[in-house]
Amino acid sequence: MKRRTFDTLMSAAGLLLALVLVVAGGLLTWGHNYVTDQVHDQLAAQKIFFPPADDPSIAGPQFAAVRAYGGKQLTTGAQAEVYADHFIAVHLQEIGGGKTYAELSAKSNANPDDTELAEQVQTMFRGETLRGLLLDAYAFATIGQIAGIAAIVAFVSAALLLALSALGFVHARRITPDTEVLVVHEREHEHH
Repeated sequence: MKRRTFDTLMSAAGLLLALVLVVAGGLLTWGHNYVTDQVHDQLAAQKIFFPPADDPSIAGPQFAAVRAYGGKQLTTGAQAEVYADHFIAVHLQEIGGGKTYAELSAKSNANPDDTELAEQVQTMFRGETLRGLLLDAYAFATIGQIAGIAAIVAFVSAALLLALSALGFVHARRITPDTEVLVVHEREHEHH
């Protein structure tokens, strides 16, 4: 195969792959923006605020992550994770005495006349439900961040392929037309 043909084919393939990466980067950017906006809008609509950093109810070391967002409205996935795991979960531990909702529910089913336990189970259920919803927001926000990183990688890769393709086309124009690529030299065999 002629070297000029080889360079032209490889450069064209690079351009095609760069185009695919640009389209992928665009879709990933759209996905990142969509998820980020949805997570923000859904969380902002709930109007959840972190307690002020100097609130005595969050003075313990288990609330250090919560104090970092003191007084702010919960609007991001990272904030949702902190609120779920470092605020709600701590309170649920206290309310449930270290037992999970499932454990308390089973105990309540075995003691249907215990109204105090039934109320404790309902509180645990509500808390675990809110915690789960916030952790879902955190998960989607993380997916959005990954899409944003992947978009950057796709665009950088596309730019690199465009540069390499351009160099390939330049090389194809500079090479002499009769230069071969991957030439296998045959050895003459003597017959005895």
